[in-house]
Amino acid sequence: KLGFTVTERSNLGREQMVSAVAEFAAALPAGATALVYFGGHGMQVAGGNYLVPVDMVPTSEQSVQLKTYPLVTLLERLSAAKSSVNIVVLDACRNNPFQPAPPVRYRSFEKLGLASTHAPRGTLIAYSTAPGQLAEDGKGQNSTYAAALARHIVTPEVELEQIFKRVADEVRRKTLDDQIPWYESSLADKYYF
Repeated sequence: KLGFTVTERSNLGREQMVSAVAEFAAALPAGATALVYFGGHGMQVAGGNYLVPVDMVPTSEQSVQLKTYPLVTLLERLSAAKSSVNIVVLDACRNNPFQPAPPVRYRSFEKLGLASTHAPRGTLIAYSTAPGQLAEDGKGQNSTYAAALARHIVTPEVELEQIFKRVADEVRRKTLDDQIPWYESSLADKYYF
């Protein structure tokens, strides 16, 4: 609806993720807007964010860098592309499966979700939840975050950061403040779809 050329990839293994991102970044024309939406599993290990491919078999925290797709690699690929604006949406905040369970069964906020990441020049990174929180999968076909984003992203004449603020407000209300979407941006100018 917004005039983007859409490339959809589902259920990718690690090597397929590497190839898909490389092909996507290489095909971006000069001055383009690149939008990457990742819906799936992600984890934070040692302060780094990793997108989890479907063929990852979790064995140890040390193997994560070899078996997943680092978010920093995705950002580096987009930063080196010819696009002038890069938008990365991560609907993928999950806990670290290698973190030992706390001895007390109360909610712990240590090392949950995805960590904060520096947005390279011309980039907006949107997270389905704030650092230190987990994201709900939702009860339908889409997550709570994806449903709110789909509603708000097509609103005409609304600036990009305002769209993500509206998404955050809706998700926060629907999850009773259990999930608070968050974004960081290094965009120099206001951006409209």
